[in-house]
Amino acid sequence: MSDSAPAGSTALFSLHGMWCTSCALAVEGVLKRAPGITQASVHYPTATVYVQGEAQAIALATLAPRVSRIGYRLGELEAVQDAAERLEQEGRYLSLRLGVAAVFGMWTMLASILIYAGAVPAGRIELVMAWVSGAFSLPVVLYAGVPFYRAGFRTLLARRPGMDVLVSLGVLGAMAVSVWLLGQGSVEVYFDTAVMLIALLLVGRLAETLCRQRGLKAFEALALAPGDVTLEREGQIASHPLSAACMNDVQRLAPGETLLLDGELMSAGWFDTATLSGESVPRYLVAGQRVYAGYRFIEADGEVALRLRVNATPGERRRDHLCEQMRLLQTQKGELHKLADRFAAWLSPVALVLALITLPVAFMLGASLDEAVVRALSVLVVACPCAVGLAVPLATLAGSDQALQRGVALRDPGAFETLARVRAVAFDKTGTLTAGRHRVVHAECRDALGGDFHRKLAAATRQSEHPLAQGLLRWALESGDKQNEEEDASRVVRLDEVAGAGRVIAFERGERWWMGSLGWLGERGVTLEGAAHQADHAFASQVVVADERGWLATFYLADPPVEDGRASVRALQAQGYLTALISGDRQGAVSWLGEQVGLAPNACYAQRSPEAKARLLAGLASPTLYVGDGVNDTLCLAAAGVGVAPMQASDAAREGAAAQLLRPGIGGVVQLLRLARRTRNVMLQNLVFSAVYNTLALGLVIVMAVPPLAAVLAMAASSLSVTLNAARLAWAPVDGDPAKGSP
Repeated sequence: MSDSAPAGSTALFSLHGMWCTSCALAVEGVLKRAPGITQASVHYPTATVYVQGEAQAIALATLAPRVSRIGYRLGELEAVQDAAERLEQEGRYLSLRLGVAAVFGMWTMLASILIYAGAVPAGRIELVMAWVSGAFSLPVVLYAGVPFYRAGFRTLLARRPGMDVLVSLGVLGAMAVSVWLLGQGSVEVYFDTAVMLIALLLVGRLAETLCRQRGLKAFEALALAPGDVTLEREGQIASHPLSAACMNDVQRLAPGETLLLDGELMSAGWFDTATLSGESVPRYLVAGQRVYAGYRFIEADGEVALRLRVNATPGERRRDHLCEQMRLLQTQKGELHKLADRFAAWLSPVALVLALITLPVAFMLGASLDEAVVRALSVLVVACPCAVGLAVPLATLAGSDQALQRGVALRDPGAFETLARVRAVAFDKTGTLTAGRHRVVHAECRDALGGDFHRKLAAATRQSEHPLAQGLLRWALESGDKQNEEEDASRVVRLDEVAGAGRVIAFERGERWWMGSLGWLGERGVTLEGAAHQADHAFASQVVVADERGWLATFYLADPPVEDGRASVRALQAQGYLTALISGDRQGAVSWLGEQVGLAPNACYAQRSPEAKARLLAGLASPTLYVGDGVNDTLCLAAAGVGVAPMQASDAAREGAAAQLLRPGIGGVVQLLRLARRTRNVMLQNLVFSAVYNTLALGLVIVMAVPPLAAVLAMAASSLSVTLNAARLAWAPVDGDPAKGSP
């Protein structure tokens, strides 16, 4: 984004200096209070800020000073590689602090345990051990805990105090009370409480950072690898770095080269457009048509190289806009996320008020000053919602393990919350509902098909990687005998291929075949009497074979559904899910596949671009689940409530999806949704118990003296209870076949 925002009244920026979700909420609060801002959202995992409002109000120059006043830095939307490097540095930073907390905290805990267990002689030795405990806690508190204090201070400045404020007050309060008690000669110190809070929370923050690093891989996979481009300038043809390309430059492409720039063709050629269109068959594009970065140039008509005029440079390409739209979609928050934000917004202030009230009330009721201070400290410790923090993660961890046993890997365990509420399930076509392996569904031949024909067909298609040729090869091998083609007339001595159109094959005994599309054979003057396309097989791809006498055979090939496709779609429909097929492929193939798997004709959408697919998905009942395997599906995977990548998905789809199927077919989707409903039930049980615990515990420490150590033990007990409840999910596996509809 530029310094002056466009008139579209929306902008994306990168936020630097975030430490936790409380930081995200603090910045979000500051932005929402800014004049002229109608909407603001901060996505913590990718550190992306989305703002909407008046053009001048959302300019970087306007917003950056507001954010800097609370200690953060707002900047241009950073490149994916820069974000990955920044997160890697944060990971090393956290690992170092966690190492300090572990090494020094271990000795603090050991000294405290010796005192609690009465393992040292009472009196002077106990006092020495208490001082030793405090001494070893200092590096933890003064170094490892600094990020908590900084984040707490910043969120206070933003008037959005979060968990870091509670943690900071709990740690510093435990240290202050312990030093004060030591000064009075008491060994009832709480250095171990401070150390435990810091160490455990650092572990959680490090895990969050690693998850954020993994989340950025979706954008890395979508980005094209940098390279050089061949440009024509002032009559000279030379290779230039990609960054040197300018608008209206003329680029030359060699066969097999992947486009790194968007442009307009100056001559016709064949392209593999699967990365953005999803079509498995190459397309013939004529002069004047637009091509996009990610397309692969196959061959030009009558030319070695192809020329195009550049009309989008890096940062403005269609692929770059797809990446930007993914980041925009990720900044939008679901209802559960908003509910969690509201919970965090009021919990910390309530705990602080209760602690402040407890101190004078306990003192007025006859407690000594040190007892009143300890009781207030206990309120802060009890208010740290460890059980609440564990309630959902433990359930998702158990659910993720169960999903893995059933062939589904969850990249984002938090997706369980959305999965349990999914109302619509949409599928891509090629590579998702189909295996991407074309098969012959109908064949016609001029003469009786003998073993010699099958061997020649196998030899003619053996070296081709085209999906239709591979389908013909499988048909020939399955239908013919096993005689070695090298020993008879089927041996190929010459093969000339016109990429995306057909091939001319010369066999050893002088026979020649032409194999390709009906139009291509007609252009070469081949007699095609009897080769007309059958309307009954309009859904299929047609391949015509001819010899010197004319038309020889016609094959109709289609990409059949995966083995469990029909049963899985039926199971989803029986459970009340709205199901749909959204593809970039042609209408005939999409309608036929929909019929094969049991989808209604009005639930099958064909010839949709990535952007159109995302808009169509947004119109389905929300939340949605989308299953797709290609680069052209990444936008839908981001726009859906939950994205799922099938087993053979591309890198971009795998990294952008919340879950990946580890087994062929789509049966894992049925299992995942069923398991998600059970996991959500466990989450809700844990949350209810945690809320009851926090309410009762806070009430107890207010009305009676509870030492901070007892508060820590109570926290441990509540954490153990939610752990055991989450373990039930693993102990009671989900039975049944994925294709069955019972929940």
